[in-house]
Parts: sequence; structure tokens; C-alpha cells
Amino acid sequence: MQERPESSQSLMVAERIVPLDRARTFLTFLVVLYHSVINYTHFGIGGDRMRWLGFDLIVLFNDSFFMACMFFISGLFVHDSLARRGAANFLSIRAWRLGIPYLVSIFVLMPIAYFRYQFPAANDVNFLHFWWHMLTVGPWPSGSAWFLWVLLALDAIAGLLWAAAPRAIEALGRWAAARYDRPMVSFAAFLVFSIVLYLPLRLEFGEASWFTPGHYPLPIQISRILLYAGYFLAGVVVGSAGLRVGLLAEKGEVAKRWVVWLAFALIFYGAILLLVYAHHKWIVDFRSPPLWWHTTYALCFAMFCASMTFTIPAVSLRFARSRLWLLDVMQPSAYGIYLLHFVPLIWLQYLVYDPDYPAFVKFAIVLTGTLSTSWGLTLLLRKIPVVARMI
Repeated sequence: MQERPESSQSLMVAERIVPLDRARTFLTFLVVLYHSVINYTHFGIGGDRMRWLGFDLIVLFNDSFFMACMFFISGLFVHDSLARRGAANFLSIRAWRLGIPYLVSIFVLMPIAYFRYQFPAANDVNFLHFWWHMLTVGPWPSGSAWFLWVLLALDAIAGLLWAAAPRAIEALGRWAAARYDRPMVSFAAFLVFSIVLYLPLRLEFGEASWFTPGHYPLPIQISRILLYAGYFLAGVVVGSAGLRVGLLAEKGEVAKRWVVWLAFALIFYGAILLLVYAHHKWIVDFRSPPLWWHTTYALCFAMFCASMTFTIPAVSLRFARSRLWLLDVMQPSAYGIYLLHFVPLIWLQYLVYDPDYPAFVKFAIVLTGTLSTSWGLTLLLRKIPVVARMI
């Protein structure tokens, strides 16, 4: 039977794009790294007694960009999928790939993970009782699965926009493509875009406020609501211009200047560190820094986030032809690792809590154990055809 032209085109569009796959896989690794190290920092309350200041720097670096960048990269693939499938089919597939894993996470994986905090009293607390109390009374944590429900909501918005005005996304994509040969202008515009999205909510609600409807597992950080949505939609627009050309070309102007974007990122991160140092050393009222400090910190945060969101794809594009064995091997399992890692992570943190190991030893055990366990489970689950199509 002769193959229909549209089938050939669909296969061509759906072909894997190695640099962007690597970027998503690298961000997934950063998520596992972040969660593995945060228990050994001075940030949180109730962490391990063994801590190291260097881990604080890692957490601050990651937390200031990696989820916004994840939303941006997720948005890159939306236009092509909408163009191939249409809005209805696109949303049904996203509900399958995001909604079902989200439900499995909040009903199965997170209760297993967070039962660890009841384990010292496990003789008095039955898991089923704990599970039912979590669902009916709360708190009902979503862990890392919060990203799934937010991404699904943003996909739904993109699908509705496509159904209502498909030409609008393509017109914005052409506008972005026309500026691919002026990367510094695009970068400056993205800096301003990031500041506008982040600064007002950051000043109004602060950094630590989360919105959670009732006790249900639908949290989102209030100061970053517009940042995440804006980065996702920016990814949709950039992706609509083409995933191999323009701003995303392997030999394009953005990729060639990866050192420039990285340099800007390091400068803005250095400014964040200076502000943190000033907060600890020079501000008298530690719990209520002045407005100038909040404003300056928010500006540096937004610009660092924008710089890293340029840097990660640019580096991936620049070194697209290089051998990056770990990322390439990890790529098919990256989504499963993201979904599963919270369970071994929290239980490994519990197992190494009492021993007097140095902070770095505990971290190494947790990171390697979490990554290898979640990776191995993903490989096993992907042997089941229906699961393999989902993750």
C-alpha cells in the first residue's frame, strides 16, 4: 500500500530532536539532584543535622531557574503536536501522558513516599489509615507531581488558543523567527519579559507563598505563576517557528553565543549571592528585608532565570554532535525517573538520617540510590506496552 503523504510528514515532524531531548533530560537530572541535596542544606526546617554550605549554593542555583526552563522547553513541542493532531486529540494525549501519571502520583506514589514521616510510629499508624487521612483531612502533598497538573493546565490553555485562533500562534512564531539573527535583542527582550512576569507577584506575595485549594494536591508557588505560564507560552511561540531553524538552529546565532548567555547567568547568580550575603550580614531585621532588597533580588532572580533558559538550549544545540553518553542513555527513562524518584529519595533520606556520616556521603548515597532505583524501575515498567506509551 502506498504511504499517504500526510503520514510521512507526521513521522518527519515527530522525529526526535537530540539537543532538546538532552536539555529536558539534563533538567530532569537537576530535579533529582536538587531533591537529593536539599536535606543537607541550611534552607529548610527539619532537614538532616549534617549540612554543608556548598549544598546551599547548589539548591539556590537550581531553584532560581530549572522549573521555569522546564516549562519553556515543554512549550517548544506544543505547536507541532497541535498542527499534527488538532486540539481535541492533542489534549486527549496530554491527559493520558500527564493526567494519568499525576493521579498515580498523588494516590499511590506520594502516600508511599510521605508515609516515611509516620514510620517511627508505624506500629500505631496503619498505612491505609494514613492514606485515607491524607485524602480526606490532609495535608495531601503532591511532591514533584505538581509540575504535571500545571503543565496539563497550560496545555489545555494552548489547545483552546489553537482552536480559537490558530493563526495567532503562527504569527507570533514568524515574528520571533524574524529576529533570530539578532540574538542580543532577543535576549534583552526576554530579560524584560521575565522581569515583568516575576517582579509584581514577587513583591506582592513574597517568595515563599504557595496557593493550595483546600487540602487538595494542586499547589503552585504564587510568585511564579505568571513566570511559568509566560515561559511555557514563549516556548510555544518559539517552537511554532520550527524546532530546527531560527532560534533553535544547531549552528544558529543563539547556539554560537552560549558562552555569552552563560556569562550573563553567572553574573546574575553572583549578584543573587551578594544579596543573600547582605541579607545575612548587613540587614538588621533579618525576617523583614527592606523593599530595595526585595526588588533587587527579584530583578536578579528574573534575569538569572532568563539567562539560564537561554543557556541550557544553546549549550545543547552547540554540542548536538558531541557524545554525551549519560544523557543519551538516560533520555528514554527521564520522564519515568521524574515520576518515580520521590519514593526512593525520601526513604533513603530516612535510612541515612541517624548515622553520623558526613553530609557529602549522605548526599552521595541518596543521589546514587534515588537515580539508580527510579531508573531501574522505569526500565522495568517500560517493558509493559501500555506504560511504555505513557512514560
